[in-house]
Amino acid sequence: MLTKNKMFFIIKKDLSSLENLLHETVTSPVDLITDIGNHLISSGGKRIRPALYLLATKSNPNLDKDYVMPLAMALEMIHTASLVHDDVLDNAATRRGSATANAKWGNNIAVLTGDYLFAKAFAAIAKNDYGTRISERLATIVCDLSEGEILQNHFGYTIPDSIDIYYERIAKKTANFIATSCEIGAIVAKLSAKEIDALREYGYCIGMAFQIVDDILDLTSDSKKIGKPAGNDILQGVITLPVIHAYKHGENSEELKNIIENRQMSLEELNRAINIVKNSNSIDFARQTVTEFLNRAKNILPDSLPQSVRTSFIEIANFIGSRDY
Repeated sequence: MLTKNKMFFIIKKDLSSLENLLHETVTSPVDLITDIGNHLISSGGKRIRPALYLLATKSNPNLDKDYVMPLAMALEMIHTASLVHDDVLDNAATRRGSATANAKWGNNIAVLTGDYLFAKAFAAIAKNDYGTRISERLATIVCDLSEGEILQNHFGYTIPDSIDIYYERIAKKTANFIATSCEIGAIVAKLSAKEIDALREYGYCIGMAFQIVDDILDLTSDSKKIGKPAGNDILQGVITLPVIHAYKHGENSEELKNIIENRQMSLEELNRAINIVKNSNSIDFARQTVTEFLNRAKNILPDSLPQSVRTSFIEIANFIGSRDY
């Protein structure tokens, strides 16, 4: 997991506690639900959202761990629930190298399990009385995730008219959630309004970078590293930044467009599309965009943060720019 890196050293114990809490949360009198929940938790995941939240809370050394931890759990439960639903919609067989819930137990049980995880998350929020502001932020995130998935499915296999449309979609699917994780950590830590806004902007920028790196890896990495087949986004009709740029600025735009719009594309056609993107300068363009977002993130971090916290946030941004999984 990403959270095993040294940049999360100051929350190492909290992350260990989080793993235990996640397994406790999915334990149910219904054995099947417990089995599915443990499978989802044990299959890995970077835990980036709760980790960023926990890191932000370290800005206040006087917080009660019993108050902080349930919200970290809720963030990961919401994320996991959204992935379970995404896998059903995408008919995905694997995630992170493990079988998806829908592959092991069928679509109906998978959807209901996702609903169960959402309910567990919001029950923890209600029980611990985090206030309406945090509840509203997390409810908005679920709306954003749903809107992002609806847009992705409705406009699948279609190249967007502009990069801004792509940015809007990945904000809803990824960046807004990471931004909110940082923001509510700052709220729980009782930071100033200016610091809260800065950490939210930091989270948004690294979230955008994180997703664009994923888009790059989908085209340049192998299935062993990323846990899914290379070129899977193109195969699923998900149009990413390198593809959009290659279409708008490459030499084989019409051929690429024809492949993208073919919902029954062959493996040969998929490989051709990947090669068209790779042979353009679109991967480099995407990497430069990642660098720009990460520089924005690092520059906006408040100097008033504890040095260990600020350093960790900078190390996270640097890692996102260099990760290969």
